[in-house]
Amino acid sequence: MNFYVLTLFPEAIAGGLNHSIIKRAISNNIISINCVDIRDFSGDKHNRVDDYPYGGGAGMVIRAAPVYDAYNAIKKKVSEGTRLVYMTPQGKPFNQKTAEEFSKEKDIIILCGHYEGIDERVIETIVTDEISMGDFVLSGGEIPAMAFIDSVSRLIPGVLGKEESFINESFSDNLLEHPQYTRPRVFMDKPVPEVLLSGNHKEIEKWRHEQSLRRTKEKRPDLLK
Repeated sequence: MNFYVLTLFPEAIAGGLNHSIIKRAISNNIISINCVDIRDFSGDKHNRVDDYPYGGGAGMVIRAAPVYDAYNAIKKKVSEGTRLVYMTPQGKPFNQKTAEEFSKEKDIIILCGHYEGIDERVIETIVTDEISMGDFVLSGGEIPAMAFIDSVSRLIPGVLGKEESFINESFSDNLLEHPQYTRPRVFMDKPVPEVLLSGNHKEIEKWRHEQSLRRTKEKRPDLLK
């Protein structure tokens, strides 16, 4: 899969995702992350892409033209019908089901906002999906974009070592993940549950499912609905 990120801060995306599983997936040519600096399309000798909002108010707004021109520069590189995701608190809440849906795409374009936002006219013209990472506001869309890329990439075949690595994770079946344990067998007088040491895989899976149900009921009862 190919990710194209329209951003004012490409170094933030490149640095934030150049680690661990995502770095390995890039090295293995399973995914690619291509950052496009919106400032390169400013048409201004000072690379300014923002201006004061019509109607007054605090802050600045990213102009439509640089965003549109940046989009057109990569449009010819992606497959027809490629979705453009705008990271915004006004968007559809992101969840595991949404990540699974996007993991089937060949190319994805992600637009990161900043300041007070982006001129609405270009959003109406090029954006196909508005995605929110939660009911809170950040300084820009780069952190949500990295979370989106990480979450979607994990579901692409070959990114994780074993398919079971994501099948049994939290939210895979609308349940939270069961508790995990490793050595030593006893830590601060707390032993590992005996069932995990039994070697009885049927009983282990039963225990894990029961623990997932219990945790979901205690911590996220809304998921059980």
